[in-house]
Amino acid sequence: MSETVIPYMVKPNPVTGIPNGKFAIWLFLASEVMLFGALFSSYVLLRTGAPHWPPEGGLSSEILNVPLATINTMVLITSSITMVLSWASCKLGDLRKFRMWMASTIALSFVFLVIKYFEYHHKFELGHYPSHDNFYAIYFTLTGLHGIHIIGGIIVNTFLLTIGTRMWKTDPEHFTNRVENAGLYWHFVDLVWIFLFPALYLL
Repeated sequence: MSETVIPYMVKPNPVTGIPNGKFAIWLFLASEVMLFGALFSSYVLLRTGAPHWPPEGGLSSEILNVPLATINTMVLITSSITMVLSWASCKLGDLRKFRMWMASTIALSFVFLVIKYFEYHHKFELGHYPSHDNFYAIYFTLTGLHGIHIIGGIIVNTFLLTIGTRMWKTDPEHFTNRVENAGLYWHFVDLVWIFLFPALYLL
């Protein structure tokens, strides 16, 4: 589809100063900020209003698996780096390196989900479900929603790694913009975890 049909796919829009795709992803991320902001606000209200937090006593760092969460934090930070490198490879015109770094990003995403699976599995074995108390309701809601966003990122990045690369042959600049927009989303997902980790596991 030519740029005359959908203008400013590659060139910056004279009104916003950025391509339409990037403007759209920023609008989407703004709605995501409101979503997670509302959930974080609910968490703060529940925590400050509770006589004991967690309700069953102790510290959240004693109830949740901090070492696994720390590893997952390192995994996501590394995946942000590989995502940037995949975009930089496109800018440099190196499709082979793009595929290598994007595949690394996807692999790290699966590592995150596998670690989270073992963490969830242990909680379920102990009978700790979202209905257990407000602490676990918040924990599973926030980390579960974040996990869904991880899966969404995997789907988009896998598309760009496979079928999506067909655009590279016809319009590499537009393809590079798509990778950049996917990267903005991925960095947001990582940033959410940077807030989730200390809020749930350490404080």
